[in-house]
Amino acid sequence: MNIALIAHDAKKELMTQFCIAYCGTLSKHTLCATGTTGKIVSEATGLEITKFLCGYQGGEEQISARIACNEIDLLLLFRDPITARKDEPNEASLLRLCDVHNIPVATNIATAEALIHALERGDLDWREIVRNG
Repeated sequence: MNIALIAHDAKKELMTQFCIAYCGTLSKHTLCATGTTGKIVSEATGLEITKFLCGYQGGEEQISARIACNEIDLLLLFRDPITARKDEPNEASLLRLCDVHNIPVATNIATAEALIHALERGDLDWREIVRNG
């Protein structure tokens, strides 16, 4: 599966710890991320991650484009719900695209763990079947 990683600044450490904890599972999949998140996670875990631009430079839009082209199967978006962000309309667009294309999304650690466990059990394999048809 193709998994995209995005983490707001206040959540980058949490994303890193999550990826360390589930490195074995994530290593079996193709990963991409916004620039800084990808760099930090890759350095901490050794995971191979395709890095796009930083989020504020267009990295979220690059991931959105891949979602629109059915090139992403799962999105882990650890967002900071407390700090207001000037790019929230872009984030709403990203989440809307996930809804349109039936992409499972985790916006917090609890949902991310549920999705990772489902991935480990093979419960999300239908995305691969549909895409490779």
